[in-house]
Amino acid sequence: QVQLVESGGGLVQAGGSVRLSCVVSGSAFSINAVGWYRQPPGQQRELVATIRSDGSTIYADSVKGRFTISRDNAKNTVYLQINILRPEDTADYYCNADLDYGDLSGLDFWGKGTLVIVSS
Repeated sequence: QVQLVESGGGLVQAGGSVRLSCVVSGSAFSINAVGWYRQPPGQQRELVATIRSDGSTIYADSVKGRFTISRDNAKNTVYLQINILRPEDTADYYCNADLDYGDLSGLDFWGKGTLVIVSS
């Protein structure tokens, strides 16, 4: 069983920062990539950042320069640092992992999300 658990969300003032964490737990898996998605109220979920197994990162154009994705392999944790928060960053933030699990490859796992609310 593989689980993803996000944390770090909350109420933050505009201009502030927040660091979200995604812990991937379980056994017999290897991570191909982890992505952070966000879903603002009433809108579709969008991919904002990805970190691959080789450490390379990709960002949505809308967040470049303010969002940083990183990882701690020893802790099986992926972080999303968000700086200079804006009210439009208010959203549920989810992490998604592309894993090889046992004999299966390319499996998709989601966490339940963490809510970030940015007050103006």
